[in-house]
Amino acid sequence: MVTRKEVADLAGVSEATVSRVFNGLGPMKPATKERVLQAAKQLDYHPNAIAQSFARRRSGNLGVVLPYMPKVHLFSTYYFSEILSGIGEQVREQGYDMLLTLLTPDESQDYSRLYRSQKVDACVILGSRDTPEQRSSLQQLQEQRLPFCLVNQHFEGMTLSEVDADHVQGSCMAVRHLQEAGCRKIAFLNGSPQYSNSRDRLVGYTDAMRDAGLDMPSQLLLEGNYSRKSGYEAAAKLWERRDEVEAVFAANDRMAIGLMQGLRERGWTAGRDFAVVGCDDSDAAKLSDPPLSSVSVPFYEMGKEAARRVLAQVLGESSGEPFHIKLPTRLVVRESSIRKEN
Repeated sequence: MVTRKEVADLAGVSEATVSRVFNGLGPMKPATKERVLQAAKQLDYHPNAIAQSFARRRSGNLGVVLPYMPKVHLFSTYYFSEILSGIGEQVREQGYDMLLTLLTPDESQDYSRLYRSQKVDACVILGSRDTPEQRSSLQQLQEQRLPFCLVNQHFEGMTLSEVDADHVQGSCMAVRHLQEAGCRKIAFLNGSPQYSNSRDRLVGYTDAMRDAGLDMPSQLLLEGNYSRKSGYEAAAKLWERRDEVEAVFAANDRMAIGLMQGLRERGWTAGRDFAVVGCDDSDAAKLSDPPLSSVSVPFYEMGKEAARRVLAQVLGESSGEPFHIKLPTRLVVRESSIRKEN
């Protein structure tokens, strides 16, 4: 498929000039327009109809795509509520509106439908999973040069716009903190590998354990689904190996709190019998008993930055090339990771 960039290179103009020629926007020297048209004819270039329609007409809406997650109250989940707050603040500042769309199972791979309906000028996509179907759908958006941005997810081998956090750094900090507290037998409760932050946190955990020369038995590498229930269920597996566990690093606060609850029911209390660190630094971390140490992830700032960057593309304030932003994390230490003597 011939791209707009190839036409621009052959005509000796910018991609923006090619776009203006085919969308009929702005003043244009006849000679420049003719060069672009001749280059397009030579290369057999046909502009994308969706992109043309999009360029000529703006809706004033930034679309936010939320995943289909059965039995999960998305708006009460810290991760989503913080990111949405950041996006909402940024679109308000720029005079835009935010249009939320919740995908259903049969629509979960079709991101372009919002552009086809001309409901949105750009999209921020939350909760995407690394599956062949989603890769294909995102590749279509990329090829059509429709502005979009992923938040808290990246796809290995693909060049897509994304705003993420440094989950490797955060995980390393959490595990090293547990090591400094005297823990050597550290289990890891992770989320699904379909999410890049799960894979990144595994890298951080592995790096910190290897650097300290510590074993990582496969029995202590557990997987949940980021829900409190999955953490509660993991407690039963860890209890069977309690002699092999001094601490647990959990990939989010909900799983960590479920784990703490399940082990408390069996007689083990966090901060006394074992140490635990979660991720997100949610409100629940501050209110748990004992208060949960957690890696603070700047979800609000991630949402705000994603909206700012993608709207800059819509308004012609950036080149439209994919961008990659990674924000730092930090560790907040509370009572759950400080083991006290009985």
